[in-house]
Amino acid sequence: MSAFEANFDGLVGPTHHYGGHSFGNVASTGSAGQVADPRAAARQGLAKMKALADLGYRQAVLPPQERPAVWTLRQLGFGGSDPEVLAAAAREPQLLAAVSSAAAMWTANAATVSPSADTRDGRVHFSVANLQNKFHRALEAEQTARTLRAIFKDEARFAVHDALPMHPAFGDEGAANHTRFCKAYDAPGVECFVYGRRHWGGGTGPSRFPARQTLEASEAVARRHGLNPADVVFAQQRPEVIDAGVFHNDVIAVGNLDVLFCHAHAFVDQQALYRALDQRLGGGLRVVEVPAEQVGVEDAVRSYLFNSQLLDRGGGRMRLVVPEECRANPAVWQYLTQLIESGGPIDDLLVLDLKQSMRNGGGPACLRLRVALTAGEGAAVNPRIWLSEERYAELDAWIGRHYRDHLSEADLADPQLLVEVRTALDELTRMLGLGSIYPFQYGGTGL
Repeated sequence: MSAFEANFDGLVGPTHHYGGHSFGNVASTGSAGQVADPRAAARQGLAKMKALADLGYRQAVLPPQERPAVWTLRQLGFGGSDPEVLAAAAREPQLLAAVSSAAAMWTANAATVSPSADTRDGRVHFSVANLQNKFHRALEAEQTARTLRAIFKDEARFAVHDALPMHPAFGDEGAANHTRFCKAYDAPGVECFVYGRRHWGGGTGPSRFPARQTLEASEAVARRHGLNPADVVFAQQRPEVIDAGVFHNDVIAVGNLDVLFCHAHAFVDQQALYRALDQRLGGGLRVVEVPAEQVGVEDAVRSYLFNSQLLDRGGGRMRLVVPEECRANPAVWQYLTQLIESGGPIDDLLVLDLKQSMRNGGGPACLRLRVALTAGEGAAVNPRIWLSEERYAELDAWIGRHYRDHLSEADLADPQLLVEVRTALDELTRMLGLGSIYPFQYGGTGL
């Protein structure tokens, strides 16, 4: 195999809870206050990785982040020992819940990735997302950069860029708003950046929920990756669908190779986008557009039909990986049944149980960061992060040892939880050969 697309899935962290932190994500806010099951959540995510690895896809794992982020609480004026910091912060439960979020599990927001075939210097480029729109996610960028650099160490092959400035003008949510189209993974491709609003220069935007990705951020990422402007397309997400709960493009569209699977109301000037992508691809773009009459935006958001993984099966065929919620939605399931029988490019369906993640607002696509690699680049990646039968068994046992089977917001102040998290992460970094990447390991501040 000369080149392949690898999925880097985030392991769900031990502090997975339902804090309802993400305004604009209706599943997240709708589940606020429920009791979560971190052990089940982590095993559901790991089972998804195993299912894809068993089908022959290259699958890797990304470790959770250290939470609660005690260093952030110290920056905010809480003092004393770590247990004393947590006890004081517990008087402000929303703050403690935010710095305890396990949202880094959704690695589609970790970074934007451009393969070496597209970049001026022939390296794979990663731009860490700043996620500045949400406080609980804006805490992730520095750790994400450390983690990616521990995995993609070879600077002759990989470039990991720090996050863009933490300002609304450069709101960047990573690969959730980026899709690459190509004829082959090692061939030059067309990179499509989808934005919700333009910070400077006017234009339309949503009125109810925030548009988290800006045009200015997308343009900056394309520049720093050294992309050929002729091979880049910028498209605006329809403001109305953002206001309906489509907080990222990957909740309304997904693409892979020369296939785009999207809702009819996904983009502003949708037909013009199709033409632009097809032209830059050199023809042959295959669009599977879901009519609003068959699946409304509300059903798409409720089921996460488009927050699916679109995987190459070879021979021009595609497999769609969807959550169980799609089967539970009559309109969506009827559409999918017809889709598989239609003779189009998507001819296989894999349905997975991801209920713990879904209740917090993340489906199959949210849980993975796609990285197209040549064989040589794949060999240069830290080898211990690839999922094998042995690694799966180790990770499953690790989850069983260290994760609680229920967690409420009140539990986040328990000083023993912090001990459990650090013990688990210390063991995990040894298992994955990552070195000391967490603040508690190297005595850092998290910055």
